[in-house]
Amino acid sequence: MTSIQPQEQYVIGVDYGTLSGRAVVVRVSDGAELGSAVHEYPHAVVTETLPGSDTLLPPDWALQVPQDYVEVLQKAVPEALRSAGINPADVIGLATDFTACTMVPVKADGTPLNELPEFATRPHAFVKLWRHHAAQGQAVRINALAEERGETWLGRYGGLISSEWEFAKGLQILEEDPEVYAAMDHWVEAADWIVWQLTDTYVRNACTAGYKGIYQDGTYPSEEYLAALNPDFAGFVSDKLDHTIGQLGSAAGTLSPRAAEWTGLPAGIAIAVGNVDAHVTAPAANAVQPGQMVAIMGTSTCHVMNAEELSEVPGMCGAVQGGIVEGLWGYEAGQSGVGDIFGWFVNNCVPPRYVEAAAEAGLGVHEYLTELASAQAIGQHGLVALDWHSGNRSVLVDHELSGVFVGQTLATRPQDMYRALLEATAFGTRTIIEAFNASGVPVTEFVVAGGLLKNPLLMQIYSDVINLPLSVIDSQQGPALGSAIHAAVAAGAYPDVRTAAAAMGRVRRGVYQPIPENVQAYDALFKEYKTLHDYFGRGANDVMHRLKAIQRASSAGRSAAPADNTEEMEPAL
Repeated sequence: MTSIQPQEQYVIGVDYGTLSGRAVVVRVSDGAELGSAVHEYPHAVVTETLPGSDTLLPPDWALQVPQDYVEVLQKAVPEALRSAGINPADVIGLATDFTACTMVPVKADGTPLNELPEFATRPHAFVKLWRHHAAQGQAVRINALAEERGETWLGRYGGLISSEWEFAKGLQILEEDPEVYAAMDHWVEAADWIVWQLTDTYVRNACTAGYKGIYQDGTYPSEEYLAALNPDFAGFVSDKLDHTIGQLGSAAGTLSPRAAEWTGLPAGIAIAVGNVDAHVTAPAANAVQPGQMVAIMGTSTCHVMNAEELSEVPGMCGAVQGGIVEGLWGYEAGQSGVGDIFGWFVNNCVPPRYVEAAAEAGLGVHEYLTELASAQAIGQHGLVALDWHSGNRSVLVDHELSGVFVGQTLATRPQDMYRALLEATAFGTRTIIEAFNASGVPVTEFVVAGGLLKNPLLMQIYSDVINLPLSVIDSQQGPALGSAIHAAVAAGAYPDVRTAAAAMGRVRRGVYQPIPENVQAYDALFKEYKTLHDYFGRGANDVMHRLKAIQRASSAGRSAAPADNTEEMEPAL
């Protein structure tokens, strides 16, 4: 007698990155990725002038256009379905993940303020991307006041709240464009706004509420604290931020008829609560046990891991109960520039003859520089760099910091500097791991996901610098796979995320192993990195902050006031 095979079911994960959105069709039974498509955001990242306007943006601004996110649903999802060759009727759920903290100011019905004619040329009406770092002044005040008042929530974030997060960016709007602030009914994570567009229901996800929104133990910072920051900010939580919170892996609602037309999917399928690109990747790599640190390495790097106990780790981005999976404390740390730094160097510091040589060799410039750098012995370039070209997220939480090279001479070559930057980002990760280990949250395995894992030199450098084996996710699109896992749970195919991760997650263990002599050589270079890290990052020399002030003053058309004490400006190293 022939047995009847059960009908295969599918889910879709949609990963919203910094420059594009990717949709992936995944089989529920085993996590096989059957089809995918990418849609580049037409407006990319807005850093100079607003779209359709000559309105100039100040330094450190990074905005986006929310309609670009909707286009991903309209274009990438149907294309992924075509690529997979499946019947859309067999799709049971969809989930999304987003960069964070990326914020959208909206009206009560979810309409972004930049889509209203009266605010079309107002910068604060647009999406503030995660790498919008212009709220550093507000973040400094948030931290100083919290420390002064002894606010208990501060320790959950390593003692520092980032300028990238919800409160600093919201306070910046209030203080720089109060009309936009007054018109804003909700201050919404993009991770939640896109789910709102899919379901016509606004649900705030527990991940960003905890990590980016200072939501701890069922409450936000008090109205009294907010009023002390700025009297007009007292109602920020109750008026703009607070909303129903959905748990990770649960359903936020079902696909609306309007969104069904966009995507080509059946109306009524489950739509999971929103999530963050880094945090969904841990289940995708089946790395949800305590001690397994997952590094999602792309334009930036986010480090996430679970632990059974709560500890305060200096400079971490947050510890949230159930922030990654239910029943464990989820920790987050990060580096705000990694791949972006390598891209900056290639785009701005590589002479034409190298570009031509790379083309003749049939290589991209990154690959060519990597090949040249691979031939070097450790330390041969005589350089050490600080990886702060986009500020420092962990462990210093200071986006006024900037990049440094030490050791350059007239003999220094592009491949020397490129390798030094690769190493600097590895040193930054080691600094984070050491902070976790010293705080009683041991890192026992390092798992890499993201686009940078395709560079074998970079992976070996990381293994040698941190002296740990490197496992790698067995997927080219980890966040989208992680979102698909959450979609399967939201649709009821699995009872929880951990069970779904065991069935659908993909990882190759111990692909890169530390080489003992390399470990020893990098220990010496790391010592020099730490000296520079603490000198420029912990107050011995505030030259980077002064340069930022000079830059802002110059951009505003005025001169910065000179420092009162030249000797204090230039302390000896």
